[in-house]
Amino acid sequence: MTNKPTEAVQDYLKTIHRLGGAERVVSPAEIANHLQVRASSVTGMLKRLSESGWISYESGYGAKLTAEGLGEARRVIRRHRLVELFLTRVLGLDWSEVDAEAEALEHAISPRLEQAIAAHLGEPLEDPHGHPIPSSEGKLERRELRELNQFGAGESAIIREVQDDRPDRLRHWQKHGLLPGATVHIRSYQPLDDLFEVEVNGRMILLGSEGLAGLRGEATNK
Repeated sequence: MTNKPTEAVQDYLKTIHRLGGAERVVSPAEIANHLQVRASSVTGMLKRLSESGWISYESGYGAKLTAEGLGEARRVIRRHRLVELFLTRVLGLDWSEVDAEAEALEHAISPRLEQAIAAHLGEPLEDPHGHPIPSSEGKLERRELRELNQFGAGESAIIREVQDDRPDRLRHWQKHGLLPGATVHIRSYQPLDDLFEVEVNGRMILLGSEGLAGLRGEATNK
């Protein structure tokens, strides 16, 4: 086991985690598509990660995080999300700007600085986009959420998380009040036009499935 994983190793572990690799086997094609790299490059890296003990890997099948890999993936995720919150809450950056900055900084933060940031922020539970922040022990809240475009007419949902790697979408959602914690009511859906009429903060908005993709929430009774 390598004591200090490289940035590339950390990025792979984080990607495998994001794709569900803590609970299931993730295929090389999924990883290649997410990282926008060639499948041959992914295969080579997965073999190295397996040899180092970060993942369980079977050629032609896929990869799943080991206990060591899971711990390292969540350490990186914790630092990324703490940095995002620090940049928005303390430095005043817009939430559409912080994902790229955190991608660069997450690899450079020491455990001591991570602890100091967490303490300064009051040991927060979520980042600016609603994603849960892993604890210092590597525990991560598990949620059962659905994309808003999977809700039907007459249903309501509370937004819990938003996709954070598309600045244009984040700015669009912010403009319409589609933020974590907001309650959205699906008033109608026109399948031929793929158009949702949604109410948020007393305002009616028309959005297509693609416009709602990346907004994840849980059903509410209203």
